[in-house]
Amino acid sequence: MHPEKAARPAEPEGCLTAAVRIPVRIVVLVLVVPLRLAWDALVLAGAFLRRAFRPLGRALGWCGAHVLTPLGRAVALTAEGLVTACRWLLRTLLLRPWILLWRHLVVPLAVHGVATPAAWLYRTLLAPLGRGLARATAWAYTRLLAPLGRGTGALLRALLVRPWAALWRYVAVPVAAGTYRWVLTPLGHGLALLARGAGKALVLLGRGLLLLARGVGWLLRTLLVTPAVLLYRVVLAPLGRILAVLGRELVDALAAAWRVAGHVSRAVGRVLRLLARNLIGRPAAWFYRSVCTPVGHLVRDALWRPARKAAAEAGRAVSAALAAARATVTAARRDAWRALFGGPREPEPVPAIPGRARNLGGAASRQTVPGAAAESEISP
Repeated sequence: MHPEKAARPAEPEGCLTAAVRIPVRIVVLVLVVPLRLAWDALVLAGAFLRRAFRPLGRALGWCGAHVLTPLGRAVALTAEGLVTACRWLLRTLLLRPWILLWRHLVVPLAVHGVATPAAWLYRTLLAPLGRGLARATAWAYTRLLAPLGRGTGALLRALLVRPWAALWRYVAVPVAAGTYRWVLTPLGHGLALLARGAGKALVLLGRGLLLLARGVGWLLRTLLVTPAVLLYRVVLAPLGRILAVLGRELVDALAAAWRVAGHVSRAVGRVLRLLARNLIGRPAAWFYRSVCTPVGHLVRDALWRPARKAAAEAGRAVSAALAAARATVTAARRDAWRALFGGPREPEPVPAIPGRARNLGGAASRQTVPGAAAESEISP
């Protein structure tokens, strides 16, 4: 049983399911079988290409591991060396001169030329002057500005603050209290009565709008909702169930057709392989074993080996003839040279005395016989 069918809960099958299942499965099977055959053909082609291009991939991998990787490492090392050299050059040519300039020129100049005189000027002149100004300012504030400030404050309070306080206490507050009591309170009561009447009017208006809304709702429910519910119950729900059954059966039919197409594809593959083996492979093997192999052996033994042996012997004969002709030409050229210009005089051999190679006594004993081989000086 298919795992999807095992996982799906059992549902009652009606006449609609039985009527839809068979035609759908027949149509889907007719449509899926060519697709499954094409898919299996593509899978076989992919496997063949993988087996065919696997050596190329291995060669590329070996090339990448043994050629490109060392080359990349060499390039990386070279680039790292160049970066190190550039860093050293920049540090040597740019950074260190500025550091030395800052350390040995700018800092001493700033310390001894600016900071030290400024500190001396601050300690000697500015600090005593500042303390003197602070003391003078404190004395002037204590003796002059404080009494003057207290007199000015009393004058300002008498001229500005007290008149405004009296105006607020004796004029503004009584006027405000009378206005609130005799004007704002009656106005507030009148506005409250008006608001209460407006609220009652709004409540009545709301009740009327509620009744109107109920009437509109009843009309909408009668004219729209009830027909929509009837349409859903009578038309859409059965149509949805039909479509659901059709979709479920279509999925099941696709799964079953794919499995059946797999069996058909494998059967077709077996038939094609059997036909190819019986119609092409076996006749080709029989033709190779029965015809090509004996003919090849016959050609090798009757034609190729004798022809190769004859060619080797002819080559050796030609080489010997060429060597003899070369020696003859060399000798003829030497004889012609001697006949025209003469040759070096060769010493004629002198017959040696048998049993003696040289004498061992007297002045004549130091003479050797030309052309004679030296014999042993030890008497046997």
